[in-house]
Amino acid sequence: MSTAVDKFHEFDRFGSVLGLERVNELLSRLGNPHEGMRYIHVAGTNGKGSVSKFLESGLAGCGYKVGLYTSPYIEKFNERIQFDGEMITDEELEEYGGQALAKAAEMVEDGLTSPTEFEVVMATAFLFFKAKNPDIVVLEAGMGGIGDATNVITRPLASVFTSVSFDHMHVLGNTLEEIAADKAGIIKPGCPVISNVEQHGPAAVIARTAYEKGCRLYDVSKIRFSIDWQTPFTQQVSMELWQTDYSEVIIPMIGKHQAENLKTALATIEVLRKAGEFRIERSQLYAGLKEAVQPGRFEVIREENPVIVIDGAHNDAGAKAAAETMKAVFPDQKILIVFGMVEKKETEKVAGHFLEVTEDFIITQPTYEGRAMGAEELARIISETAEKQGRAFNLISCETKAADSVSKAAQIWDKYDVVLFTGSLYLIGEIRSILKSNSYDPDRTLKYGDNR
Repeated sequence: MSTAVDKFHEFDRFGSVLGLERVNELLSRLGNPHEGMRYIHVAGTNGKGSVSKFLESGLAGCGYKVGLYTSPYIEKFNERIQFDGEMITDEELEEYGGQALAKAAEMVEDGLTSPTEFEVVMATAFLFFKAKNPDIVVLEAGMGGIGDATNVITRPLASVFTSVSFDHMHVLGNTLEEIAADKAGIIKPGCPVISNVEQHGPAAVIARTAYEKGCRLYDVSKIRFSIDWQTPFTQQVSMELWQTDYSEVIIPMIGKHQAENLKTALATIEVLRKAGEFRIERSQLYAGLKEAVQPGRFEVIREENPVIVIDGAHNDAGAKAAAETMKAVFPDQKILIVFGMVEKKETEKVAGHFLEVTEDFIITQPTYEGRAMGAEELARIISETAEKQGRAFNLISCETKAADSVSKAAQIWDKYDVVLFTGSLYLIGEIRSILKSNSYDPDRTLKYGDNR
């Protein structure tokens, strides 16, 4: 018998069709399990997963039972649905997924449009959270906002925006303002809005939507912070939020972009603390934030000889953040990059950022049927980008399988100080599993750390 996850994937043939009619019907048939819970709704292009993790870890540190819904996953599907710091078990996934799948099948039998895979998974998550009775659910939007399945919730404690950049343009729009308008669809009347969107155009769209819906807007994009110190494994960040001091916060996710994400999460917590939604004790909050680790987000999984980092930098903004972090924490180091992408991404821009870090590349491709960019095609784009930028590009090899790219890297990485595996999240998940298992070379020892 196939598992619930296998059956979820069968709904992938219906594509990523936005709109709430299908998921509302599905949830109605399940007894509307999403109703009666408290939510923080997080949307954005980059950073929403990290902001969600900071919120979950910080509130959990203060004693709250927190549900977390994110996408996509890195290694295991269960990562998408978590409660109290633990992933949904396989047995729970079968139980609640089975209920959602049965009602989805009923809809098809009744002649209705089938739910999509994302919608069936979302319904599964709501069933799971309802059974666990969390104090709060941190809900990360999938694609966009207005028609995203997470937008079935009617009155979140807060709507949070991390960033707006170009992604999913074939669905969300061709300008930043159009993309922001779609994401702003999660704003609900009277609910506070926390925004860390820097560009004027999309920020104005979010501000206007908040005003039209009678929401208090907290624009944190201009609030400054300082990175007191930083290592490849951790950093200390300080800031002040509306006369409340948040100094010397230590987090295990590094880089200026993660300090920005921390600011967004702390601003959300501060707004809700002042509204009386949460009681926050500073030492507990800080202890929780110190545990906020995102797999595959500048994750150091070997600490020396060489340092090995994996980072799912799959679009322009993500690659820029990864490149800036590499240059900041590994200055004057000899670096090897192993890199693969899916199609329909900002490949030339992404390549341009990584060419600032090193000239040495192994090019590969994720196992993602139909959308993986061929290794040779990606190598051609990087070569052309390097020529345009007047930079050096040394192609060590093209590997069509992720496992082969890891094996190739392992053969030569003793010559490097740092190896960065980056690109598509699908690729990063494959590589993370290979590195953890040491299956690329059982005679080698890989110290798998916890990014601290």
